[in-house]
Amino acid sequence: MTPNEVVDSIKQWLTEERLTVKSQTDPRAHAHFLVRYPGGKQGHMFAVVVPKGRDLVALSSMTRVDEGQQKEMKAHMDDEDSDWTEWIHESRLHLIRTGVDWAIHMGHDGEKKPGPLQAFNVSLPIWFDGLNKHEFMNNLRRLWLAKLALIHEIKYSYGPGVGKPGPVDDWPKSKAKPDGSQSSDGEGTAPQVEFDEKMSFGSGFDPSEWA
Repeated sequence: MTPNEVVDSIKQWLTEERLTVKSQTDPRAHAHFLVRYPGGKQGHMFAVVVPKGRDLVALSSMTRVDEGQQKEMKAHMDDEDSDWTEWIHESRLHLIRTGVDWAIHMGHDGEKKPGPLQAFNVSLPIWFDGLNKHEFMNNLRRLWLAKLALIHEIKYSYGPGVGKPGPVDDWPKSKAKPDGSQSSDGEGTAPQVEFDEKMSFGSGFDPSEWA
C-alpha cells in the first residue's frame, strides 16, 4: 500500500465507524488525525499519524492525571514510601502486560523523578503490510483498554480527583495547559484525567525509533 492509499483507507474506516475526526496540519506526516474513540462523549482522543519516510501508521494517546489525585499520591509518597514504590511498580507492570508501547511522566524533585504520576502515553505502530480495518480498529481498542485500566486504578487508589488536570513537569510551560477535552470514567462522576488533543507523535514517542 502507498501512503495515499493508507490515508484513504483510514478515512473510509473512520467514516464507517462514525467516529469523530479532526485533521491536523503536520509537515512531518502524510496525514495526522485526532480521533475520538469510542464514539460519543465518553471517548478518548487518539492521534492517528502516517509519518513521512516510514511504512507504518502510528496510534497514540496521552493522559494527564487529575490535580487532586496527584496531591493524594504525594501524601502517599510521604507517609508510606514503600507502598508508593510498589504501586508505581505495579502500574508499570500493568502497562507492560498490555503489550502496548508506553511512557510515564513522573513529578520532579531536582534531578530525581520520585513522583507523583503526572501523565502517561500509550502507543502502537501498524506497518502497512499488516494494515487492515480489523487491525486498525482492534489496536485503537487495545490502547483504549490499556488507558482505561490505569485510569480506574488511579481512581480506586487515589480518589475521584477535583476535575482539574494536574501539572506535568516534563512538559514546557506553554504545553502545561493544552486545549484538550476531559474524559470521564463512564459512571457519571467528575472527570478523572484530561487527554491532550494537541499531542503529536513526537510527544512521548517517535515512529522513527521503531525498528
